[in-house]
Amino acid sequence: MKKKIGLRTLSGWILPPAVAAAALLCFSVALDGLESGRAEEDMRQLEEAVRRGCVACYAAEGRYPPDLEYLKEHYGIQVDEGRYTVRYDAFAENLMPDITVLENTP
Repeated sequence: MKKKIGLRTLSGWILPPAVAAAALLCFSVALDGLESGRAEEDMRQLEEAVRRGCVACYAAEGRYPPDLEYLKEHYGIQVDEGRYTVRYDAFAENLMPDITVLENTP
């Protein structure tokens, strides 16, 4: 005698793994969004720190720093150069430099 597999039995076998897979997918998407937002916030904070260092230098010395290395040596700015590239264009001692922070791609 053959046993019939009913719709309830079939849904009992398929539904729980499908729900678990859907929950895992939602969690993964949310985690990716969090990581992306964190990376953007880190870049914004680095750019803000470089700008604050420039302003501090101008207030203390009466001129903006000539380059990023000067900020690192004299004002404690730290850049994770493996993760970020900082473009620092100083064109005059009395004008705020153009500062751009970019994330390096692996």
